[in-house]
Amino acid sequence: MRWDAQALKPKLGEQPGEQGGNSTGTAGLAAEPLLPLAGLVRSVSTPEFAGVTFHEVTAKSVLNKVAAGSRMPFEWTVNPYRGCSHACVYCFARKSHTYLDFDAGLDFDSQVVVKINAAEVLRKELAKPSWGRQQVALGTNTDPYQRAEGRYSLMPGIIGALADSGTPLSILTKGTLLARDIPLLKHAAAQVPVGIGISLAMMDAQLSEAVEPGTPGPRARLKLVSRLRDAGLPCGVMAMPILPWLSDSDEALDSLFGALASAGATGVTAGALYLKPGTREWFMQWIAARHPELAGRYRRLYGTGSYASKEYREWLAGRIRYFKARHGFSGSQGFSHRDVDDPRDEEAQYPAGSLPQGGAGGTAHAGAAPAASQPTLF
Repeated sequence: MRWDAQALKPKLGEQPGEQGGNSTGTAGLAAEPLLPLAGLVRSVSTPEFAGVTFHEVTAKSVLNKVAAGSRMPFEWTVNPYRGCSHACVYCFARKSHTYLDFDAGLDFDSQVVVKINAAEVLRKELAKPSWGRQQVALGTNTDPYQRAEGRYSLMPGIIGALADSGTPLSILTKGTLLARDIPLLKHAAAQVPVGIGISLAMMDAQLSEAVEPGTPGPRARLKLVSRLRDAGLPCGVMAMPILPWLSDSDEALDSLFGALASAGATGVTAGALYLKPGTREWFMQWIAARHPELAGRYRRLYGTGSYASKEYREWLAGRIRYFKARHGFSGSQGFSHRDVDDPRDEEAQYPAGSLPQGGAGGTAHAGAAPAASQPTLF
Protein backbone atom coordinates (compact mmCIF):
# COMPACT_ATOMS: atom_id res chain seq x y z
CA MET A 1 0.00 0.00 0.00
CA ARG A 2 1.41 3.36 -1.01
CA TRP A 3 2.71 5.57 1.80
CA ASP A 4 1.24 8.72 0.20
CA ALA A 5 -2.18 7.15 0.22
CA GLN A 6 -2.18 7.18 4.01
CA ALA A 7 -1.87 10.95 4.51
CA LEU A 8 -4.24 12.29 7.15
CA LYS A 9 -3.46 15.89 6.20
CA PRO A 10 -2.84 17.15 2.64
CA LYS A 11 0.57 18.28 1.45
CA LEU A 12 1.20 21.99 1.40
CA GLY A 13 -0.53 23.55 -1.59
CA GLU A 14 -3.03 20.70 -1.98
CA GLN A 15 -6.73 20.75 -1.20
CA PRO A 16 -8.41 17.90 0.68
CA GLY A 17 -9.25 15.10 -1.71
CA GLU A 18 -6.35 15.79 -4.09
CA GLN A 19 -4.11 13.03 -2.68
CA GLY A 20 -4.02 9.80 -4.64
CA GLY A 21 -5.65 6.71 -3.19
CA ASN A 22 -7.87 6.25 -0.15
CA SER A 23 -6.84 7.41 3.31
CA THR A 24 -7.26 4.13 5.14
CA GLY A 25 -4.52 4.48 7.73
CA THR A 26 -4.83 3.12 11.26
CA ALA A 27 -5.70 6.37 12.98
CA GLY A 28 -7.29 4.95 16.11
CA LEU A 29 -5.08 7.15 18.28
CA ALA A 30 -5.11 10.93 18.31
CA ALA A 31 -3.66 11.79 14.90
CA GLU A 32 -2.63 15.37 15.54
CA PRO A 33 -1.52 17.63 18.38
CA LEU A 34 -3.90 19.95 20.23
CA LEU A 35 -2.11 22.93 18.71
CA PRO A 36 -0.75 23.09 15.13
CA LEU A 37 2.86 21.97 14.77
CA ALA A 38 5.18 24.58 13.32
CA GLY A 39 6.03 23.74 9.73
CA LEU A 40 3.56 20.85 9.51
CA VAL A 41 3.40 19.44 5.97
CA ARG A 42 1.14 16.45 6.59
CA SER A 43 0.35 13.70 9.06
CA VAL A 44 0.68 10.09 7.91
CA SER A 45 -0.62 6.81 9.26
CA THR A 46 -0.02 3.45 7.59
CA PRO A 47 -0.61 -0.24 8.39
CA GLU A 48 3.16 -0.76 8.07
CA PHE A 49 3.49 1.22 11.34
CA ALA A 50 0.23 0.25 12.99
CA GLY A 51 -0.78 2.61 15.78
CA VAL A 52 1.84 5.25 14.94
CA THR A 53 1.18 8.61 13.29
CA PHE A 54 4.04 10.52 11.66
CA HIS A 55 3.82 14.30 11.57
CA GLU A 56 6.11 15.52 8.79
CA VAL A 57 7.42 19.02 9.41
CA THR A 58 9.89 21.36 7.75
CA ALA A 59 12.36 22.71 10.30
CA LYS A 60 13.94 26.15 10.17
CA SER A 61 16.92 24.98 12.25
CA VAL A 62 18.13 21.58 13.43
CA LEU A 63 21.30 22.46 15.36
CA ASN A 64 20.39 22.69 19.04
CA LYS A 65 22.66 24.43 21.56
CA VAL A 66 22.96 22.53 24.84
CA ALA A 67 21.80 24.67 27.73
CA ALA A 68 24.47 26.62 29.58
CA GLY A 69 25.59 24.84 32.74
CA SER A 70 24.74 21.39 31.40
CA ARG A 71 27.14 18.59 32.33
CA MET A 72 26.83 17.02 28.90
CA PRO A 73 30.25 16.49 27.25
CA PHE A 74 29.13 18.25 24.06
CA GLU A 75 27.64 21.62 23.13
CA TRP A 76 25.43 20.82 20.14
CA THR A 77 22.83 18.19 19.25
CA VAL A 78 20.65 17.24 16.30
CA ASN A 79 17.39 15.32 16.76
CA PRO A 80 15.70 14.49 13.44
CA TYR A 81 12.74 12.89 15.25
CA ARG A 82 10.64 13.85 18.27
CA GLY A 83 8.71 11.10 19.98
CA CYS A 84 9.90 7.51 19.62
CA SER A 85 8.23 4.27 18.58
CA HIS A 86 10.70 2.33 20.73
CA ALA A 87 8.17 3.04 23.49
CA CYS A 88 10.63 2.52 26.36
CA VAL A 89 8.59 2.95 29.53
CA TYR A 90 11.60 4.49 31.29
CA CYS A 91 12.59 7.00 28.57
CA PHE A 92 13.82 10.22 30.16
CA ALA A 93 12.76 12.30 27.13
CA ARG A 94 9.03 11.74 27.56
CA LYS A 95 8.26 15.13 29.04
CA SER A 96 9.75 16.88 25.98
CA HIS A 97 6.68 15.75 24.03
CA THR A 98 4.44 17.91 26.20
CA TYR A 99 6.13 20.98 24.70
CA LEU A 100 4.29 20.07 21.49
CA ASP A 101 0.98 19.64 23.35
CA PHE A 102 1.21 15.86 23.16
CA ASP A 103 1.20 13.82 26.34
CA ALA A 104 4.29 12.15 27.79
CA GLY A 105 2.74 8.68 27.76
CA LEU A 106 1.07 7.03 24.79
CA ASP A 107 1.48 10.08 22.54
CA PHE A 108 5.26 9.96 23.01
CA ASP A 109 5.22 6.38 21.67
CA SER A 110 2.72 6.90 18.86
CA GLN A 111 2.89 10.53 17.66
CA VAL A 112 6.31 10.94 15.99
CA VAL A 113 7.42 14.27 14.56
CA VAL A 114 9.74 13.93 11.54
CA LYS A 115 11.95 16.82 10.38
CA ILE A 116 11.89 15.82 6.75
CA ASN A 117 14.34 18.55 5.64
CA ALA A 118 16.83 17.96 8.47
CA ALA A 119 19.84 17.18 6.26
CA GLU A 120 19.33 20.14 3.94
CA VAL A 121 18.87 22.62 6.79
CA LEU A 122 21.88 21.18 8.63
CA ARG A 123 24.15 21.65 5.61
CA LYS A 124 23.19 25.30 5.42
CA GLU A 125 23.83 25.80 9.14
CA LEU A 126 27.21 24.06 9.01
CA ALA A 127 28.25 26.21 6.04
CA LYS A 128 27.94 29.44 8.00
CA PRO A 129 31.29 31.16 8.70
CA SER A 130 30.34 31.31 12.39
CA TRP A 131 30.18 27.50 12.75
CA GLY A 132 33.09 26.39 14.95
CA ARG A 133 32.99 22.65 14.10
CA GLN A 134 32.29 21.58 17.67
CA GLN A 135 31.13 18.02 18.22
CA VAL A 136 27.49 17.33 17.38
CA ALA A 137 25.70 14.55 19.26
CA LEU A 138 22.86 12.52 17.72
CA GLY A 139 20.45 10.45 19.79
CA THR A 140 20.55 12.51 22.96
CA ASN A 141 16.77 12.96 23.12
CA THR A 142 14.98 10.46 20.89
CA ASP A 143 16.51 7.66 18.85
CA PRO A 144 17.69 8.65 15.36
CA TYR A 145 17.49 5.00 14.27
CA GLN A 146 13.97 4.24 15.42
CA ARG A 147 11.81 2.38 12.92
CA ALA A 148 10.77 5.53 11.06
CA GLU A 149 14.35 5.99 9.86
CA GLY A 150 13.85 2.98 7.60
CA ARG A 151 11.22 4.99 5.74
CA TYR A 152 12.65 8.52 5.90
CA SER A 153 16.42 7.83 5.67
CA LEU A 154 17.41 11.11 7.28
CA MET A 155 20.62 9.90 8.91
CA PRO A 156 22.78 9.35 5.79
CA GLY A 157 22.31 12.98 4.81
CA ILE A 158 22.96 14.17 8.35
CA ILE A 159 26.14 12.09 8.74
CA GLY A 160 27.37 13.23 5.34
CA ALA A 161 26.71 16.89 6.13
CA LEU A 162 28.63 16.70 9.40
CA ALA A 163 31.59 14.80 7.95
CA ASP A 164 31.84 17.01 4.87
CA SER A 165 31.92 20.13 7.04
CA GLY A 166 34.70 18.76 9.27
CA THR A 167 32.41 18.40 12.29
CA PRO A 168 33.07 15.56 14.79
CA LEU A 169 29.97 13.54 15.57
CA SER A 170 28.61 10.95 17.96
CA ILE A 171 25.58 8.66 17.73
CA LEU A 172 23.68 6.93 20.54
CA THR A 173 21.01 4.41 19.55
CA LYS A 174 19.14 1.21 20.28
CA GLY A 175 18.34 0.79 16.59
CA THR A 176 20.02 -1.96 14.60
CA LEU A 177 19.13 0.00 11.46
CA LEU A 178 22.43 1.77 12.12
CA ALA A 179 24.09 -1.23 10.43
CA ARG A 180 22.80 0.12 7.12
CA ASP A 181 25.08 3.13 7.54
CA ILE A 182 28.30 1.35 8.59
CA PRO A 183 29.98 2.05 5.22
CA LEU A 184 29.01 5.71 5.50
CA LEU A 185 30.27 5.88 9.09
CA LYS A 186 33.60 4.33 8.07
CA HIS A 187 33.92 7.00 5.39
CA ALA A 188 33.00 9.72 7.89
CA ALA A 189 35.53 8.39 10.41
CA ALA A 190 38.26 8.91 7.81
CA GLN A 191 37.28 12.60 7.69
CA VAL A 192 36.39 13.49 11.29
CA PRO A 193 36.43 11.90 14.77
CA VAL A 194 33.37 9.66 15.22
CA GLY A 195 31.93 8.12 18.37
CA ILE A 196 29.22 5.44 18.45
CA GLY A 197 27.22 4.28 21.46
CA ILE A 198 24.68 1.48 21.75
CA SER A 199 22.12 1.48 24.55
CA LEU A 200 21.78 -2.00 26.07
CA ALA A 201 21.12 -2.59 29.77
CA MET A 202 19.71 -6.12 30.05
CA MET A 203 20.09 -9.52 28.45
CA ASP A 204 16.68 -10.84 29.55
CA ALA A 205 14.72 -10.79 26.28
CA GLN A 206 11.38 -11.12 28.04
CA LEU A 207 12.05 -8.15 30.31
CA SER A 208 13.36 -6.14 27.36
CA GLU A 209 10.20 -6.82 25.39
CA ALA A 210 8.13 -5.63 28.34
CA VAL A 211 9.95 -2.36 29.10
CA GLU A 212 11.21 -1.38 25.61
CA PRO A 213 8.72 -3.11 23.30
CA GLY A 214 9.60 -1.25 20.09
CA THR A 215 13.34 -1.91 20.20
CA PRO A 216 15.42 -4.67 18.63
CA GLY A 217 16.10 -7.38 21.21
CA PRO A 218 19.30 -7.63 23.27
CA ARG A 219 20.91 -10.24 21.01
CA ALA A 220 20.31 -8.13 17.91
CA ARG A 221 21.98 -5.14 19.58
CA LEU A 222 24.91 -7.29 20.69
CA LYS A 223 25.37 -8.37 17.10
CA LEU A 224 25.40 -4.71 16.08
CA VAL A 225 28.19 -4.00 18.58
CA SER A 226 30.24 -6.80 17.03
CA ARG A 227 29.56 -5.58 13.49
CA LEU A 228 30.71 -2.08 14.37
CA ARG A 229 33.89 -3.38 15.99
CA ASP A 230 34.57 -5.72 13.06
CA ALA A 231 34.28 -2.67 10.79
CA GLY A 232 36.99 -0.92 12.79
CA LEU A 233 34.60 1.54 14.39
CA PRO A 234 34.45 2.32 18.13
CA CYS A 235 31.39 1.26 20.10
CA GLY A 236 30.72 2.14 23.71
CA VAL A 237 27.66 0.80 25.51
CA MET A 238 25.30 2.72 27.76
CA ALA A 239 24.06 0.01 30.12
CA MET A 240 21.25 2.16 31.39
CA PRO A 241 18.90 1.95 33.08
CA ILE A 242 19.60 -0.82 35.56
CA LEU A 243 16.15 -1.55 37.00
CA PRO A 244 15.95 -2.19 40.76
CA TRP A 245 14.77 -5.74 41.52
CA LEU A 246 14.35 -6.49 37.82
CA SER A 247 17.81 -6.32 36.23
CA ASP A 248 20.22 -5.60 39.11
CA SER A 249 20.93 -9.12 40.36
CA ASP A 250 24.46 -10.52 40.21
CA GLU A 251 23.29 -13.02 37.61
CA ALA A 252 21.81 -10.28 35.41
CA LEU A 253 24.85 -8.01 35.70
CA ASP A 254 27.31 -10.84 35.09
CA SER A 255 25.40 -11.92 31.99
CA LEU A 256 25.24 -8.35 30.67
CA PHE A 257 28.89 -7.42 31.16
CA GLY A 258 30.08 -10.79 29.94
CA ALA A 259 28.07 -10.45 26.74
CA LEU A 260 29.31 -6.89 26.16
CA ALA A 261 32.91 -7.98 26.61
CA SER A 262 32.46 -10.86 24.16
CA ALA A 263 30.92 -8.49 21.61
CA GLY A 264 33.97 -6.23 21.82
CA ALA A 265 32.46 -3.09 23.36
CA THR A 266 35.14 -0.43 23.77
CA GLY A 267 33.70 0.80 27.05
CA VAL A 268 30.62 0.60 29.27
CA THR A 269 28.77 3.05 31.48
CA ALA A 270 26.02 1.71 33.73
CA GLY A 271 23.56 3.40 36.03
CA ALA A 272 20.30 3.08 37.89
CA LEU A 273 16.88 4.01 36.58
CA TYR A 274 16.33 7.78 36.44
CA LEU A 275 12.72 8.94 36.90
CA LYS A 276 12.36 12.60 35.99
CA PRO A 277 8.88 14.16 35.88
CA GLY A 278 6.88 12.90 32.92
CA THR A 279 8.80 9.62 32.93
CA ARG A 280 8.13 8.91 36.60
CA GLU A 281 4.35 8.88 36.23
CA TRP A 282 4.40 6.64 33.15
CA PHE A 283 6.90 4.18 34.65
CA MET A 284 5.16 3.98 38.02
CA GLN A 285 1.90 3.23 36.22
CA TRP A 286 3.66 0.41 34.35
CA ILE A 287 5.18 -1.01 37.55
CA ALA A 288 1.82 -0.96 39.30
CA ALA A 289 0.23 -2.85 36.40
CA ARG A 290 3.00 -5.33 35.59
CA HIS A 291 4.78 -5.76 38.94
CA PRO A 292 2.36 -4.63 41.67
CA GLU A 293 4.52 -6.30 44.32
CA LEU A 294 7.27 -3.78 43.53
CA ALA A 295 5.16 -0.61 43.37
CA GLY A 296 5.56 0.28 47.03
CA ARG A 297 9.27 -0.53 47.01
CA TYR A 298 9.84 1.80 44.05
CA ARG A 299 7.94 4.59 45.77
CA ARG A 300 10.10 4.23 48.87
CA LEU A 301 13.32 3.91 46.86
CA TYR A 302 12.71 7.07 44.81
CA GLY A 303 10.70 9.09 47.33
CA THR A 304 9.63 12.33 45.68
CA GLY A 305 12.77 12.70 43.57
CA SER A 306 14.16 11.46 40.27
CA TYR A 307 17.06 9.40 41.62
CA ALA A 308 17.22 6.21 43.64
CA SER A 309 18.38 6.56 47.24
CA LYS A 310 22.06 7.18 47.97
CA GLU A 311 22.28 3.80 49.69
CA TYR A 312 21.03 2.00 46.61
CA ARG A 313 23.36 3.91 44.29
CA GLU A 314 26.35 3.10 46.50
CA TRP A 315 25.43 -0.57 46.52
CA LEU A 316 24.91 -0.69 42.76
CA ALA A 317 28.15 1.22 42.15
CA GLY A 318 30.05 -1.53 43.95
CA ARG A 319 28.42 -4.29 41.93
CA ILE A 320 29.10 -2.44 38.66
CA ARG A 321 32.77 -1.97 39.54
CA TYR A 322 33.09 -5.64 40.39
CA PHE A 323 31.53 -6.95 37.19
CA LYS A 324 33.33 -4.40 35.03
CA ALA A 325 36.63 -5.62 36.40
CA ARG A 326 35.61 -9.24 36.09
CA HIS A 327 34.95 -8.85 32.38
CA GLY A 328 37.90 -6.68 31.44
CA PHE A 329 36.46 -3.18 31.50
CA SER A 330 38.28 -0.56 33.53
CA GLY A 331 38.70 3.17 33.99
CA SER A 332 36.63 5.81 35.70
CA GLN A 333 33.68 5.49 33.34
CA GLY A 334 32.23 2.38 34.90
CA PHE A 335 29.29 3.64 36.90
CA SER A 336 27.34 6.68 35.89
CA HIS A 337 26.53 7.88 39.41
CA ARG A 338 30.21 8.37 40.16
CA ASP A 339 29.50 11.01 42.81
CA VAL A 340 26.70 9.51 44.87
CA ASP A 341 26.22 12.84 46.64
CA ASP A 342 25.47 14.52 43.31
CA PRO A 343 23.88 11.99 40.94
CA ARG A 344 23.63 14.64 38.22
CA ASP A 345 27.16 13.55 37.31
CA GLU A 346 25.35 10.81 35.39
CA GLU A 347 24.80 13.30 32.58
CA ALA A 348 28.53 13.65 31.93
CA GLN A 349 29.47 9.98 31.95
CA TYR A 350 29.78 8.45 28.50
CA PRO A 351 31.59 5.15 27.82
CA ALA A 352 34.86 4.94 25.90
CA GLY A 353 34.16 4.82 22.19
CA SER A 354 30.83 6.64 22.34
CA LEU A 355 32.40 10.10 22.01
CA PRO A 356 34.80 11.13 19.24
CA GLN A 357 37.80 11.33 21.56
CA GLY A 358 37.01 8.02 23.33
CA GLY A 359 39.56 5.21 23.38
CA ALA A 360 39.28 1.47 23.76
CA GLY A 361 38.47 -0.15 27.07
CA GLY A 362 41.39 -1.20 29.21
CA THR A 363 42.21 -4.22 31.29
CA ALA A 364 40.51 -5.33 34.48
CA HIS A 365 41.16 -3.77 37.84
CA ALA A 366 43.09 -5.95 40.26
CA GLY A 367 41.53 -7.00 43.53
CA ALA A 368 37.88 -7.07 42.52
CA ALA A 369 35.40 -6.76 45.34
CA PRO A 370 33.79 -9.91 46.73
CA ALA A 371 30.14 -10.58 46.10
CA ALA A 372 27.77 -8.51 48.20
CA SER A 373 24.12 -9.09 48.95
CA GLN A 374 21.61 -6.40 48.06
CA PRO A 375 20.72 -4.09 50.95
CA THR A 376 17.38 -4.78 52.63
CA LEU A 377 16.50 -1.20 53.63
CA PHE A 378 14.96 -0.40 50.27
